[in-house]
Amino acid sequence: MTLEMLYKGLILGFSVAAPVGPIGILCINRTINKNFAAGFVSGLGAATADLLYGLIAGMGLSIVSNFLIGQEIWIRLIGAAFLAWIGTKTIMKKDREIGFDPAVGQGYTKDYLSTFLLTVTNPMTILFFIAVFGGLGLSGSTGRLLPVLQLVLGVFIGSSAWWLFLCGLTSRLKTRIGKKWLKMIDLISGGLIFFFALVILISSMKVLF
Repeated sequence: MTLEMLYKGLILGFSVAAPVGPIGILCINRTINKNFAAGFVSGLGAATADLLYGLIAGMGLSIVSNFLIGQEIWIRLIGAAFLAWIGTKTIMKKDREIGFDPAVGQGYTKDYLSTFLLTVTNPMTILFFIAVFGGLGLSGSTGRLLPVLQLVLGVFIGSSAWWLFLCGLTSRLKTRIGKKWLKMIDLISGGLIFFFALVILISSMKVLF
């Protein structure tokens, strides 16, 4: 049994997750303000959403994928609103809430679900997987179930490996950060997250009108 698709998925998953976007900023922020686990679990939420969309595209579930693509604008608007809320909440954090507090990281389920929902509300993800599977000749082919599963699993592992690296590195560096810098990091990361929300909102409004 060849594992070629698994290896391709590993590289693909790592490469897709690596560019710094709202999810990456959120994971860094949570690693700094909470702990390594909070940041890594947040990354796993995004990786799980990629896994879900990969399965939908690879298994040829056209009813689901067509619905998601058809409702792309509204789904993106929901994602933009969610991002704006997270960004605003980060920016408006009170001084007494700023500091290293590992106990805050106990809400791992909330951390996981938030990034999962943020990634799910980006239908471009499923378009990406449809293109990948189509290029590899795997899309909608039930006779190629094993290669599809290998590729999707590889994407999940590769993406998770990136979040492990990013959050681990951030966790090591955060010991050099004081409270003043924490406030600055919150302002910058919150502003960037809010900026991403505006970009999504503006692009969606252009399509609507």
